Amino acid sequence: MNIVDVGAGAPLVIVPGIQGRWEWMKPAVDALARRCRVVTFSLADEPTCGGSFDRSRGFDCYVEQIVEAMELAQLHSAVVAGVSYGGLVAAAFAARYPQRTKGLVLVSALPPQWKPDARVRFYLRRPRLLSPLFFVGSLRLYKEISAAVPGVLPGMAAAARHGLNVLTHMLSPTRMAQRVQLLDSVQLDRELRAVKVPTLVVTGDAALDDVVPVRLTEQYLRMWPHAQRATIPNTGHLGLITRPDVFSDAVGPFVDRNGPDPSFRLKAEATKLETRVG
Repeated sequence: MNIVDVGAGAPLVIVPGIQGRWEWMKPAVDALARRCRVVTFSLADEPTCGGSFDRSRGFDCYVEQIVEAMELAQLHSAVVAGVSYGGLVAAAFAARYPQRTKGLVLVSALPPQWKPDARVRFYLRRPRLLSPLFFVGSLRLYKEISAAVPGVLPGMAAAARHGLNVLTHMLSPTRMAQRVQLLDSVQLDRELRAVKVPTLVVTGDAALDDVVPVRLTEQYLRMWPHAQRATIPNTGHLGLITRPDVFSDAVGPFVDRNGPDPSFRLKAEATKLETRVG
């Protein structure tokens, strides 16, 4: 499996959203890598991932993919973050591997009770035939981009950069539809209630997230009273892309507090000692 491993410091593993490509998160990955070690990947059924996907195991393959990424990065434990659909994957990992989860970050995440609404069910019928309508519908995200990047020309430039990234790392409507359908066979509600690890729930402004309404992500705050909350202002679903530095400022301190483990500190101290002796 191909992983991205950048930066230094406390480790953070990031699971991408339903479109499956880690590259869509690159602005946030770059910003976070300036303050911590970031490990990420594309979802297991993406051809560029280089991993294996067993459809009979479905959603569980994505959860086990985090284990594989941590093994490849030689991490025993880390803070684990999930974006949108990836939030469900990260939460399931925290429930099943609490000893390897130093903390959990859920970014505009789908809750375990989520069911496809009428618009999503419409796209699920014929995802490939309906993909042009899907892309036209995505134009509604310009409202969010213009709020995050004031001014007509800067907003258009930001939208163009995001659009170029999307076109360069194209999503598959068919695979996206299959990922939604995989949720039909999992019941995560009861399993996730047992999660006790430190948790940060990140959303944008309620008026700007037209993809996963903020009220849905807030269900995690009601399920886990110990969870902390962070809001990225002037953003909706794309805050980690449109305001990556602000996003990093919200997530980075949480990783700093919860991420380092004793082995990491011992290795760092040994390196400093070797440098002094040399």
